[in-house]
Amino acid sequence: MPFRPGFDCLWCGTAHVCRGPDDLEGWAQLCPDCVGKAGDNGFLRFRLHQALTERGAARTATLTGEDGTAATGEDNAPGPGSAAATSPGSAAASSGADPESDLLAYYEARAPEYDDWYLRRGRYTRGPIHDAAWNSELDAAGRWLDELPIEGEIVELAAGTGWWSPLLASKGALSMYDVAGAPLDRARDRLLAHGLRAHLHRRDAWAEPDRQVDVVFAGFWLSHVPRNRLDDFLALVRRWLKPGGTFAFIDSLLDPQSSAADHPTPADDRSVRRLDDGREFTIVKVYYTPEELASRAKP
Repeated sequence: MPFRPGFDCLWCGTAHVCRGPDDLEGWAQLCPDCVGKAGDNGFLRFRLHQALTERGAARTATLTGEDGTAATGEDNAPGPGSAAATSPGSAAASSGADPESDLLAYYEARAPEYDDWYLRRGRYTRGPIHDAAWNSELDAAGRWLDELPIEGEIVELAAGTGWWSPLLASKGALSMYDVAGAPLDRARDRLLAHGLRAHLHRRDAWAEPDRQVDVVFAGFWLSHVPRNRLDDFLALVRRWLKPGGTFAFIDSLLDPQSSAADHPTPADDRSVRRLDDGREFTIVKVYYTPEELASRAKP
């Protein structure tokens, strides 16, 4: 994430103006109060770690240009492909300027209420008819996943609060990855309640595989992959898989009744999401058709 001299804090929304380009707040996009709370908050610790890495990389780039000479000025500002460039899994201010990066801040903040979406509680209640249809479709998705002949080593990317994880953990050796820590804490509790075990790690869904496995699963993640990056992500999944391995995924069709009652209608592969406390985040939300995903997921 590039340095910003002025921003709204990713965590509390407070406006802040930095004193200079070395201010850690500008790299983390956190106000001083939230920086001071990082010891007690997984998301804040993660942002500070990223900010320190990005600030260090930017200093190195400024001191030494590609030809080995001193380099200063705008030509050396972090850009695409540099260590300080925005990547999926980083958090950006919830201004909508970088919807890919807004995902981390959104899901960290949404963790306590995320399962309300699955369970049709609170703002996600849409009346008995729509809620019954939702529950029927959710049950059908669960039965489909349960009937898949999968076993061995299973990787679940963007596992979130682990709604599907107990089912997967009952089929093989499950590793659950998510870049947000707060949802993973809830996923751990869900597994313990089922008497199941898995390996849980904070890891970006876009991180390169460290081994090959039998199965990769993603639940409601592909819709957060921008259209121009879908082929890149599917290629990454292929690198995860052993020959003959299985990629299974469940995702959203466009249905205005599936989101919270106070969410605006998605447009242009973007969705504005509100939390119970009123905070808003603009995120990538692409409603791929089943045919599009099936054709592009082929080897």
